[in-house]
Amino acid sequence: MRDYLDPENAKGMPDLMDSAICTEMLITAKSAVNNYAIAITEAVNPELRQTLVRHLDEAIEMQGAISSLMAQHNWLFPADPKSQFPFDRKAANTAIDVVSMDLFPYDTDRLGMFATPTNTESKENQQ
Repeated sequence: MRDYLDPENAKGMPDLMDSAICTEMLITAKSAVNNYAIAITEAVNPELRQTLVRHLDEAIEMQGAISSLMAQHNWLFPADPKSQFPFDRKAANTAIDVVSMDLFPYDTDRLGMFATPTNTESKENQQ
C-alpha cells in the first residue's frame, strides 16, 4: 500500500477489518481460557472455584463459537495448516505495510482533506 488516503487502497478493507476483529476476539477468548484455568488451580475457596469453572466453560464455548465463525468465513483453518499459513503470511505482510505507512502526511490538501496553516507551514519549513 502506497497511499492509505487513496480510495483504491480501501478495497477489501471491510473484510480485513472483520477478520482482524475476529482474530483479536479469538486471541482474547484463548487468553481468558488460559487465565481461568490458572485461577482454578490457585483458588482455595470451593465456591470461587465453582464460579471460575463456570466462567471457564463459557470462555471455552465462546472460543469455539469464534473459531467456527472464522472457519465459515475462511479466516481460520484449524485442521489445515497448509491453508492457514498463507492467511497468516498475508496478515503479517499487511501489518508490515500498515507500520510503514505515513499516517500523518504533511500534504493534506487533497480532495476530501483539509489543509491547515500549520500543515502548510510545516511543509514549507521542510523544503
